[in-house]
Order: sequence, then structure tokens, then C-alpha cells
Amino acid sequence: MSGHSRKEDEVRRMLDLPHPPVPADLTARATALGTRLLNRRRTWRLLFWLLVTVTVIAFTVWASVVEPWSLPPSEKTPPLEGW
Repeated sequence: MSGHSRKEDEVRRMLDLPHPPVPADLTARATALGTRLLNRRRTWRLLFWLLVTVTVIAFTVWASVVEPWSLPPSEKTPPLEGW
């Protein structure tokens, strides 16, 4: 008997046994757990996007006040020649 047919025979024997009893409230518990998981994921997603939005707004306000793209004023004046 090869390994494949032995495993197949074992699976067939397991499937021929009577199925174990299922608790009556299994569906309600599974639904409640799924609802909690979905709510938790939705809350984390909302908090993530809220944090991203606040970060973008804060960066925009900072950039508009500081203007990091403009050059700072020079400390020395250029020499005047040709007067």
C-alpha cells in the first residue's frame, strides 16, 4: 500500500465517523465576533486617516508660515562698483 492510498483511506475512515455535536449558539457567537472585528478594523482605519489628514494639514500650515522654499536674506550686501 502506497503512502497516498494509506492517507486517503485514513481520511475516508475519519469522514465515516459521526460528526461531533455543534453548540446551538455557535452562529450567534461567530456573528458577534465578526462584528467586533469589523468594528475594530473600521475604528483603526478611521483613526489612521484622521492622523494622516491632521499631519497633512499641520505640514501645510507650517510650510505656508515658514516658507522653506525661499532663500534666507543674505547677511552681506554685494559690493557696489561702477559708481
